[in-house]
Amino acid sequence: MGFFSFLILGIIAGIIAKLILPGKQRGGWLLTIILGIVGAMLGGWIAGFFVADAYASFFSLAAWIAAIAGALIVTLVFNALFRRRA
Repeated sequence: MGFFSFLILGIIAGIIAKLILPGKQRGGWLLTIILGIVGAMLGGWIAGFFVADAYASFFSLAAWIAAIAGALIVTLVFNALFRRRA
C-alpha cells in the first residue's frame, strides 16, 4: 500500500473510531486525523505479528480491521490521559 493510501486509511479509521466510541471525545477534526493515522500505524504493527500481509491492499479487510482497532486503542488512551476534570 502506498503512502497516500495509508494516510487516507488512517483518516477514515480515525473518523470511524470516533463514531464508534460512546460519549463526547476531546479534539476536533485535526486531532481525529492525527489519532487515526497513529492508530493505523499501531494497528498495522500489531497485525504484523499475526497476519503477514495486513496492509497488502487498501481494500484488504485485515487492513481496515487493524486500522480501526488501532485507532480505537489510541483514541481510548488519549481520552484516558487527557480527560476533562470537573
